[in-house]
Amino acid sequence: MTATLAQASGPAYTRIYSFGAARGENAVPNEDLIGPIDSSDEWIRQRTGIITRTRALPETDTVDLATIAAAEAIEKSGVPAQEVDLVIVSTVTNPKQTPSVSAIVADRVGANPAAAYDVNAACAGYAYAVAQADALIRAGAARYALVIGAEKLSDVVDPTDRSISFLLGDGAGAALIGPSDTPGIGPAVWGSDGSKADAVGMNAPLTAFRDGLAPWPTLRQEGQTVFRWAVWEMAKVAREALDRAGVKPEDLAAFIPHQANMRIIDEFAKQLKLPETTVIARDIETTGNTSAASIPLASHRLMTEHPELSGGLALQIGFGAGLVFAAQVIVLP
Repeated sequence: MTATLAQASGPAYTRIYSFGAARGENAVPNEDLIGPIDSSDEWIRQRTGIITRTRALPETDTVDLATIAAAEAIEKSGVPAQEVDLVIVSTVTNPKQTPSVSAIVADRVGANPAAAYDVNAACAGYAYAVAQADALIRAGAARYALVIGAEKLSDVVDPTDRSISFLLGDGAGAALIGPSDTPGIGPAVWGSDGSKADAVGMNAPLTAFRDGLAPWPTLRQEGQTVFRWAVWEMAKVAREALDRAGVKPEDLAAFIPHQANMRIIDEFAKQLKLPETTVIARDIETTGNTSAASIPLASHRLMTEHPELSGGLALQIGFGAGLVFAAQVIVLP
């Protein structure tokens, strides 16, 4: 007789229980950066909306930032750390190629022996990880997931690069995700366009630096290409995420886009025709662009400043290097 294979299944729905955050220890104003790029505070504010950005001390790395954010999310969730059985960290700034940031963080916060892996999807990485955690919990592969976006982008900044250097900050944001009696995470609309991968990313491989063929690799971008793609193409993705979730713009309590640029955020709001009642996350003003960390950091600040939004619907969308993107509607914890 052939044995019947047992297959896992999980809860019908999931939700975000809590957020945690960690920001670089130093607030770096525009004035500290304008010399090498021959610019001004006014120019940076007008083009990006950034007044200051947070950057970490040299001795603080991505793992440290991720650990602080994760610990807060666990504490606020009420879920014991030992019951967290999945840790996903989205980052492009792991200080080492291996081991993963997630495995170290899982150990530091008391979640051993949770399944742990890192995601490299740049500024869309947190939204990617939320989609994965949601699917894995509903499939029965995990029960409680810790999803973290963490970056120390100051390690990959060229202070003389006028295209991106003044945008970037350091930080980590985390979310604790678990089963729910009602839907709390909508369908993900995600994808990529690798044909435009050169529009934003690292300017050289590590092997070129090793072999003396290039200086230390840093981030750079084609600003206008990224701006046009983000505003026009990502608005379509955002609308599709709303449609798939069965939600209209006027149903949204909050809009939490990747904190790439204030002009992009403002144009998004126009494209989506968001009502004045929708609170728009603008964490970029004092944190900067923190890539994978930007959406959870913005979510954390939003809920800290607007606790009345708890239980409301929010649209989050990430987009970035490699021209990857992901969007979903969530219920705020």
